Amino acid sequence: MNSAFRAVLSPCIGVCTLGDDGLCEGCLRTTAEIARWSRMNDDERLRLMESVLPAREQGRLPFEQRLPEAARLRHVLHPLDHIPTARGWNHEELLDLLPPGEPAEAAVLAGLVPRPQGTQVILTKRTDGLRHHAGQVSFPGGRIEMADAGVVAAALRETWEELAIPAGQIAPLGFLDPFTTISGFRVVPVVAVIDPTYVATPEPGEVADVFEVPLDYLMTPANLRRVEVDYRGRRRAVLEYGWPGQRIWGATAAILFNLRQRLEGA
Repeated sequence: MNSAFRAVLSPCIGVCTLGDDGLCEGCLRTTAEIARWSRMNDDERLRLMESVLPAREQGRLPFEQRLPEAARLRHVLHPLDHIPTARGWNHEELLDLLPPGEPAEAAVLAGLVPRPQGTQVILTKRTDGLRHHAGQVSFPGGRIEMADAGVVAAALRETWEELAIPAGQIAPLGFLDPFTTISGFRVVPVVAVIDPTYVATPEPGEVADVFEVPLDYLMTPANLRRVEVDYRGRRRAVLEYGWPGQRIWGATAAILFNLRQRLEGA
């Protein structure tokens, strides 16, 4: 490689100051990478320029700006200042199965985590002793209490109580369509960005496990299937993902399906 091409390829912009993380504030290289630059071959330089340095630049952004899908999601979701008030989009198909009275109001947090390998979705597995949805995979969330300031506040509170993820590590983006559960809840999903440095501490009385699933997998139509189940003497179809080691089905799969519908509609 000639010297002229090296000069063009170099990421140096003349700001040669080391940050607290040991990276140059200008080019984001380490001192070792800067010292080795003239001895690197073409493949090493291209990997640094095309993969390593962009990843470091992305990692320096505030976590809420790292989600590649953020702008698109804000466009397709119900905005934070306009909470959806309609019945669950599946309400009519459950009319003969719901308990009497109006559904109770609930909120869940559909948390999206920006990772170098792609956006991940946080899911939990409920403990077996819960009254509702025992042992099922679900989003953190629950009933909206009188003390909650609203849907978002309820989703943030439940996420803290179940996983100990503080509100400061969660950036809400908007709402999906409400969903009605057979147990008699009208659930409003809050879609949010989660700081990838979060450390979940599951509440053992509610959460048996917490895990992440790639958003790309959950948004791929071929990975979602319809299965038939018997419920109170009636045959009905529910949605289900075949994620290894976990059964993601029912309300959780339906909420993810709604997210896919909105993204596809964009």
